[in-house]
Amino acid sequence: MKFPFSILAALLLSACSGATLRGTGDLGIVIERAGGSVAVIDSSARAILGRVEGLGDLSHASAVYSRDGRYAYVFGRDGGLSKVDLLRRRIARRIIQAGNSIGGAISQDGRLVAAQNYEPGGVKVFDAETLELLADIPATYGDGSRRSKVVGLADVPGNKFAYALFDAGEIWVADLSKPREPKVTKFLSIGSQPYDGLVTPDGRHYLAGLFGEDGIALVDLWKPEQGARKILASYGKGMEKLPVFKMPHLRGWAVAGGRVYLPAIGKHEVLVVDSATWQEVGRIPVKGQPVFVMARPDGRQIWVNFAFPDYSHIQVIDTLEQKVVQTFSPGKAVLHMEFTPRGENVWISARDDNRVLVYDTASFAKLAELPAQNPSGIFFTSRAARIGF
Repeated sequence: MKFPFSILAALLLSACSGATLRGTGDLGIVIERAGGSVAVIDSSARAILGRVEGLGDLSHASAVYSRDGRYAYVFGRDGGLSKVDLLRRRIARRIIQAGNSIGGAISQDGRLVAAQNYEPGGVKVFDAETLELLADIPATYGDGSRRSKVVGLADVPGNKFAYALFDAGEIWVADLSKPREPKVTKFLSIGSQPYDGLVTPDGRHYLAGLFGEDGIALVDLWKPEQGARKILASYGKGMEKLPVFKMPHLRGWAVAGGRVYLPAIGKHEVLVVDSATWQEVGRIPVKGQPVFVMARPDGRQIWVNFAFPDYSHIQVIDTLEQKVVQTFSPGKAVLHMEFTPRGENVWISARDDNRVLVYDTASFAKLAELPAQNPSGIFFTSRAARIGF
């Protein structure tokens, strides 16, 4: 029996009307480290939409997003790289690309995904659509027989990636304009044991924190011929060195109002630096050793979490008053914070309480509490539009 075209069209429209159409701008994921899964979250509804499992070892995991915010690229500790479809809530593609990996980045044009690896040391670059390997850049140093752990990988303008070599004490910038023919610029002898890095919001400066000595290595990407220079070289001079219970995560460094707020390694302080001169202009005492020092999107507040034994607390710094204005304890083992795109809310993971909490950043009132399996990193799709995230 044949149906007129008008009836077939009506049937198709009727079938499609039941489909849920939505954007991705208020979505995100929470890393559930114990079970190798991610919870897909809706920041507007303050709800968990579902889970995606089978992502391997997420004991130290991070994520970046495709330009449209539909896909999260999750980097696992086991070298797994998983492309997760947030709308269908399933794995679109997954590969094991290394033996030990701690993060990655996505290029300015969204076509390349890069992974930084401890084992084997180096950076691998993949096609964002297919996860086909396009470039393998080993982090060899010295006489070329050794490989360094790679840390601090970040995207920078021009389809380039900047990163640091922990063992070698170097910063490399890889130009992937021609993905199969990477060109690497190397900055040597930048300091002892660079352990993480970040790019300023304008994409101009790359900074690598130094664990083996006081100071931070700085490269002006607009003037690479000037080489790397060290800033804050004496911020710990004359002070007793404390044991470091957890390394700061420098991707949380905050830039607000012409100042940069940095975690001081092994000290109960947040350093304040003038972003024009890169000179220290102040220090703010805090409860413990800061791990993440994160600016609310408008720059008025800096939120800080801490290493053990103070890792169940949060402190909030007012950038006008230059002091702590709020201290509270959301739960046991606060590992990460993430602001909604315009900063009205902050999401906080409390790993040992198996929950994620949502707070109003103006009143500090708790708005929601969601169950999660040993949650750690929280990543919203708004990162897709930011350099270095």
